[in-house]
Amino acid sequence: MEYGLLGLLVLILDIYAIYQTITSGASTLAKVVWVLAILILPVLGFIAWLVAGPRGGSVRA
Repeated sequence: MEYGLLGLLVLILDIYAIYQTITSGASTLAKVVWVLAILILPVLGFIAWLVAGPRGGSVRA
């Protein structure tokens, strides 16, 4: 049961990362590369996206 919940959590996080990537202002090629990375390597792709992925917009402080 624990592995099922962990898998569900990874799925939810990956869907969130893919949505954020698709709606970001990055180039189409960058979006495709990030989505493929997240789909092929769900956990490592999400962590890489979290650290270095395209940002949503230009927020200025």
